[in-house]
Amino acid sequence: MALWRIRATVEDRPGYLSVLTASLALRGVNILAVQVHTTEVGAVDDFLVDAPDQLTEADLRAAVERGRGRDCWVARSEARGLADQPTRVLGLATRLARDPEAAGEALRALLGADSVAWRPAPAGPLGGVGATTMLLADPSGGSYELRRREPSFTPAEYARAQALVELAATVARRDADRVTLVLPDSAEVLVRPATADDLPGVLELHETCSARSRQRRYLSGAARPSPARLRRLLEPARGLTLVATADSDGEAEPVVALANLLGEGDEAEVALLVRDDWQRRGLGSALLRRLLGHAERVGYAAVLLHVHAENTPMLRAVRRLDRPTSVDRDGSVLTVTVPLRARRAEVPRPADAAVRRSP
Repeated sequence: MALWRIRATVEDRPGYLSVLTASLALRGVNILAVQVHTTEVGAVDDFLVDAPDQLTEADLRAAVERGRGRDCWVARSEARGLADQPTRVLGLATRLARDPEAAGEALRALLGADSVAWRPAPAGPLGGVGATTMLLADPSGGSYELRRREPSFTPAEYARAQALVELAATVARRDADRVTLVLPDSAEVLVRPATADDLPGVLELHETCSARSRQRRYLSGAARPSPARLRRLLEPARGLTLVATADSDGEAEPVVALANLLGEGDEAEVALLVRDDWQRRGLGSALLRRLLGHAERVGYAAVLLHVHAENTPMLRAVRRLDRPTSVDRDGSVLTVTVPLRARRAEVPRPADAAVRRSP
């Protein structure tokens, strides 16, 4: 027996697929897996089959045509083709999580493309898929052009490939935001975007912070936020949350600061929580600068900070930004507005902390 891949267009009408499978069965062909790609001209069925050794490519084509299939493509397959499509895609996603620069190789493996090239020109709002070419938008800029002589690309393959490219861009952006801050006292902390997996560390941060620090952060008392609220803060629908972790002699690195940028309309609110023993060391100022840099890059018009009037460390950090600000007072709470210049640029290097890219 030999493994083959067969792709053919079948009328999307009741009974037509069974006619095709019956035609293959009459020749001793065993269907191991099938994928259905819906198109405007019919359902494109992609089969992985086990066929008797004496059957040739021409025999299989003839069997498909007798089963009312058209636009038939037949090619030998390998044992790795036995892995189902979700398993293959998950494997490629894992590879991209480790190395987002391997997007081109992942696309080639996913689609069996003859060539994959990155172009600086954008793909346009909708990209494009043709019989032998596919154009994918790279969220980081530019586009990927894929070519495959046969079989023809399908809209389903285009959707899979675009999702893979967007995953690679997301991982690349996350890696780019990971930096090691060297504070003025030479202490080092790793700053990175938060994920839901940081919830235990963030809960511990709130446990170890003083009631005063928690009150300055949340304004409405020293009670600890619920896990559900913290989970929403870690991965906001709009904005960015950063965590800072410190080296702990080989043990799990504790979260020593949490910085939130929460967007609403064309403005965003910023709030910081720094563990008491890490305050007054430049960490809060460095996190504030990074959040403002992100807010400028994505195009927010202004950033707001709600601060107790007695919170002199936070007000001092705002003054260190050396930016124009306006202040409104409501009782004991100040609202500080920092206008932004919308731009696309690297995050400015803080004056009070050195930045080093993490390996």
